[in-house]
Amino acid sequence: MQVELLEIRDHLSRFAPFDGLPDDTLDEIARQVEVGYFKAGSDILRYGETISELHYIRSGAVEVYRRNGELYNRLSEGEVFGQFGLLRGHKVRLPARAIEDSLIYFIPGLLFEQLCEANDAFADFVEAEGQSRLKVEEPQGKASELMKIKVRKLVTRRTVSVPLGTSVQEAAQVMTEHGVSSLVILGPSANAAEASSPQVMTGITTDRDLRTRVLAEGLPLDTPVDQVMSPNPITIQADDSVFEAMLSMLRNNIHQLPVMYRQRPVGVINLSDIIKYESQSSLYLVNSIFNKQSVAELQGLVPDLRATFLRMVNEEATAHMIGSAMSGIGRSLTHRLLELAEQRLGPPPVPYCYMVLGSMARDEQLIVTDQDNALVLDNRFDPRIHDEYFLQLASFVSDGLASCGFSYCKGGIMGSNAKWRQPLRVWRGYFTQWIEQPNPETLLNSSIFFDLSSVYGEAGLVESLKDLIAQKASSNPLFLAALARNALNRTPPLGFFRTFVMEKDGQQNNIINLKGRGTAPLTDLIRVHALAVGTKAQNSQERLEAIAATKLLTEDAITQLRNALEFLSIVRIRHQAADLLEGREPDNYIEPEQIDANERHNLKSAFQVLSNAQQFLRFRYPGQLSSRPL
Repeated sequence: MQVELLEIRDHLSRFAPFDGLPDDTLDEIARQVEVGYFKAGSDILRYGETISELHYIRSGAVEVYRRNGELYNRLSEGEVFGQFGLLRGHKVRLPARAIEDSLIYFIPGLLFEQLCEANDAFADFVEAEGQSRLKVEEPQGKASELMKIKVRKLVTRRTVSVPLGTSVQEAAQVMTEHGVSSLVILGPSANAAEASSPQVMTGITTDRDLRTRVLAEGLPLDTPVDQVMSPNPITIQADDSVFEAMLSMLRNNIHQLPVMYRQRPVGVINLSDIIKYESQSSLYLVNSIFNKQSVAELQGLVPDLRATFLRMVNEEATAHMIGSAMSGIGRSLTHRLLELAEQRLGPPPVPYCYMVLGSMARDEQLIVTDQDNALVLDNRFDPRIHDEYFLQLASFVSDGLASCGFSYCKGGIMGSNAKWRQPLRVWRGYFTQWIEQPNPETLLNSSIFFDLSSVYGEAGLVESLKDLIAQKASSNPLFLAALARNALNRTPPLGFFRTFVMEKDGQQNNIINLKGRGTAPLTDLIRVHALAVGTKAQNSQERLEAIAATKLLTEDAITQLRNALEFLSIVRIRHQAADLLEGREPDNYIEPEQIDANERHNLKSAFQVLSNAQQFLRFRYPGQLSSRPL
């Protein structure tokens, strides 16, 4: 092949959708390509003219317009245009003009049609002109098993139950007789009209309950089981996936999970049922965490945590699955440290709830993270009498987390900081002031503290704060406008021609901060919309579901945001996994030159989705936004 044709083929092979074509197809395209040169300011395509070639930008920059003269798109090296006209009657629908001196490859229309016919990926790409081409792919391999297998497949025996009022001794005898480690407690339905189901599940009791709540407390054997059961237990539906069951166990630190068919219990699955599917699963690691008796022993699990992360990446789990699992492990470490702290310090003098913030609260934590946490104390808290205990408890936990790889928060957002160790009434005052009197400092606090979740203690304390946020934020347009403005401070790294705007690292490599310029601003704008619709959801994907239900955003906008967040997150995850495998400390910085052309194109598409979403944010929450240039 001539040198000129090799150069054409090699250039095409670097950019989507040509990068997915076989070499012989690329050779044929190179043989048929013609080349044209256009000076800056000259027209390439005029509306209504006949078009017979696909246009590929070898160098330069091109603007594409709508029929009314409105700018439609700006394109640069490696991008194509004119396909819309080829697909719609061979008439130019979108005029194009060179805005820099540009070299254009012309690919014959007949060859273009053959490429579309023979290659679905090529056709899908060109037919999606003007739309985001990002698609979230289904997990493959072992990861897909957890998503596809239904919980009902794990139920191997019918529910064993006893009625309310059964003594703990009788309950233990039933458990022994049936060889089970848990019992469902049945009671009368709250709805007397439910004649077909007069008994409903009111609670569950386990071996551990009988050991810790009966024997350890010295209760008599005739104690009614309903006095020691866990009332209103967390459940899962029979048609939910095994992954959803695993996630529920991780989030709530439970080893027994009743399985329901509608409102009727049909069985109970436990930790071992899921571990059978994954001997090295995140649940297996969580089980190990709760068997450790010291900080040093917990620290010894750090290699296992990293191995679990790598295993999920290798098994092609989604970013949502990985973030949920890593957050569950982090919660369990925190929970166990609090148990160890109470063993050392004794029982707390007043009730409290330890809450986590940020990515752990959103179930989006990855392998690179610091700790953000706080203590919500009962209103009976008296700092002169009680604060020394909670200072020691919070310090023990923060130090323990740091030793397990969760670095101290540089901004001091930790329960060991007295400001973030307060009774409920003070927290309610904080949140009310932040919403009603926003300023740069309180907006930063809102962005951190309004992603919150209880990990240990009296969960109702944190739930009441979630209720407060959902009520006040949604009814305060000035706060939403201010928070929206704050969410626009970090923009995607796209230049005028959708080229990457990059930073330099210590070795002068061109890099992009995938978190700071990608996932973080996406999370920020999703949070604004979520607060506006009054949802208490914390996870970004769940927030998008809640936003979709209100029709605040179109279905297409929701899909694009979901896909962009998943794609940027999984690129970040794979980069961190590669760092671990190569013995480097993982970070959030990628070098675009080191990834393939298709992924670079998808990165641009994801960043464009973010840019468009930020433009809508300006429009949707005007308030005081116009008073300050962004």
